[in-house]
Amino acid sequence: MKLYRSLYNVAKFRTTFDFGNREVAHWFPGHMAKGMKQMRASLKKVDCIVEIHDARIPFSGRNPMFHETLDVKPHLLVLNKMDLADLSNKQRILKKLSSKGVNHVLFTDCLKQQDNSIAKLVPTVLELITNSHRFNREECHNYCLMIIGVPNVGKSSLINSLRRTHLKKGRASRVGGEPGITRAVLTRIQVCDRPVMHLLDTPGVFPPKIENVETGMKLALCGTILDHLVGEDIIADYLLYSLNRLEKFSYVEKYGLQEPSDDIQHVLKHIAVKLRKVQRIKALTGVGNVIVTVPNYPAAAYDFIRAFRKGELGQVILD
Repeated sequence: MKLYRSLYNVAKFRTTFDFGNREVAHWFPGHMAKGMKQMRASLKKVDCIVEIHDARIPFSGRNPMFHETLDVKPHLLVLNKMDLADLSNKQRILKKLSSKGVNHVLFTDCLKQQDNSIAKLVPTVLELITNSHRFNREECHNYCLMIIGVPNVGKSSLINSLRRTHLKKGRASRVGGEPGITRAVLTRIQVCDRPVMHLLDTPGVFPPKIENVETGMKLALCGTILDHLVGEDIIADYLLYSLNRLEKFSYVEKYGLQEPSDDIQHVLKHIAVKLRKVQRIKALTGVGNVIVTVPNYPAAAYDFIRAFRKGELGQVILD
């Protein structure tokens, strides 16, 4: 690592990423108003809002409409996938969130079979509810939470983790590695019996407008957008830029490079060769068509991105 840091200091890596003239509007579905409308209509049944987001992007991509329309209830922010995030400066994150009015934050790893942080969620929620007015729900002895967030940040995993912890039961929500798995709006699921507590599961809802292309790229890199809408070649290049900027050079050893590189084509070629991801194509030569074997760059980009999302390239904070 010391060698890589030395190379980083002398190498001429990019200090900014060239987004070209890309527009992010077509990356995000524009039909999520129905989900927000149904969430607002169900607020009378809800005691607390649990917003879940990716810990690698604690500030980027959170939907401001959640606060504008749902913030009449106690609010807990759950930063999931903490196992993939560099939390060495957790206090900086908490301080910045607090400056934005977010004072109740929980870090979790919902895919872990036993996550001690998950055990803290119910007591934390109960304290928030106790210190607030329940209005029309004062006489209810059970509790109802609404879980919200952008796609593929772990809402279903959180529900299943709570059920494992408090009910000793298996999953109630389908979990997948791609955004858009949860499509039903406001499915009611029990997650605790002492006290009786239900969650209203909701599909992921993006902000009506993404503030800039870089925010869109961070969301894409963390898998909240379908890869093909952005382009895996672009996501892989942004990943390489981000790893170099953060001085996270584990990709060098993983893929057998001689040193860190800022050239995505060079990196993808090494990945393709190391993993034997090649393809046979026809090439026109002076003697006619011949079959040649070349590196499969799309397959290499796919592996590079998946390695990052599984934590194989180190823990990061992209914000």
